[in-house]
Amino acid sequence: MKEERRAAALLNVLAPMPQFVILRHNSPRGLHWDLMIESGGVLRTWALSQPPAPGAEIACESLPDHRAAYLDYEGPISGERGSVSRWDHGTCRIVEQGEAAWILELSGQKLRGRAIVGQSPEAPQAWRFSFTPRPAP
Repeated sequence: MKEERRAAALLNVLAPMPQFVILRHNSPRGLHWDLMIESGGVLRTWALSQPPAPGAEIACESLPDHRAAYLDYEGPISGERGSVSRWDHGTCRIVEQGEAAWILELSGQKLRGRAIVGQSPEAPQAWRFSFTPRPAP
């Protein structure tokens, strides 16, 4: 039993951290930023109404899961849905993952800190994104 726990702990250490990407999406419906979090082989996705900024609470919309290929993609989107360019990317630690809220620790090129994506209790179809930067060492 002790060996099994040690092996499980080693696998957790060796497992790659989930990745995230924020894509600037210039689409026919308007400019927005797609936050994509790697989870279970797909990218859990939200469309943010503006780019993330410390202390700002940003309206966002939950979107269907996307293919992991979007972690590295920049360019036109099929079906005349606009084009995307990478705004930020890196690794993340999923602190909490639920139906109504995700709490994340982001380690990206621009964003380093805690992000919360959560549903509004008054309107479950409405989501909000907030970001708190990690204090400098």
